[in-house]
Amino acid sequence: MENEIKKNIETYYNEKLKLHGATAKGVDWNGDQSQFLRFEQLSKVITKTSDFSILDFGCGFGSFIDFLKHNQYDNFKYVGYDISSEMLEEGRNKYKGNNIAFTDELAGISDVDYAIASGIFNVRLETKNDEWIDYIKSTLRDFNELATKGFSFNLLTSFSDKEFMKDYLFYAEPTYFFNYCKEHFSRNVALLHDYDLYEFT
Repeated sequence: MENEIKKNIETYYNEKLKLHGATAKGVDWNGDQSQFLRFEQLSKVITKTSDFSILDFGCGFGSFIDFLKHNQYDNFKYVGYDISSEMLEEGRNKYKGNNIAFTDELAGISDVDYAIASGIFNVRLETKNDEWIDYIKSTLRDFNELATKGFSFNLLTSFSDKEFMKDYLFYAEPTYFFNYCKEHFSRNVALLHDYDLYEFT
C-alpha cells in the first residue's frame, strides 16, 4: 500500500513541476512568501547556525537551501530526499556544492542532526484517512531514527475554513499528532499553530 501511495504522489508532483517549473507552485505551494513562512517554522528545530547536517524529506528541487543561505546558516550539510526523479534532477541542476546532495534512496542516508518535511502529508488523493495516518506515523518513525537532534514537519489543520477544504487533501487534528509525538519520540515537543496559514508545525 505504501508503494502505491508514493507512486500516486510522485505522479501528482511531476505534473505540477511540468506545469509550473522549478517554482513554489511547481511543488504545489501558492508562492515564495508562504513557502518561506513554512520554512521559518520548520527551522525552529535547528538550534545552531553552523556546522550541522539536515535531511530535507520530500525536498522537491531543494528550495530550503535558499532559505538556509538567506538566513545566514553556514557550513551545513544538506541532504535532499524525494521520490520524484524529475524534482531531484532540477535540484541537482540548480544547487551545486560538496555540502549538498540529492537522493531517492532513503536507505543510503546516514544519521543527520535534523530532519524537516514541508507539505509531504497534505496530498492524500484517494487514500483513506486511516491509511494516510498510518503512512504519516511510519514516516515520522523514520525521521526519529534518522535525526539525532530533532525533526519538524507540517500538516494542514482540521481548523481550516470548511468551504475551502478539498477532498483530496488531508486535514489533521493538531493535538492528535502532538500527543503522538510526545508519547513516542520526546518530552520536548512544540506545536506551532500561530502563523497565518491553514496548517500547523
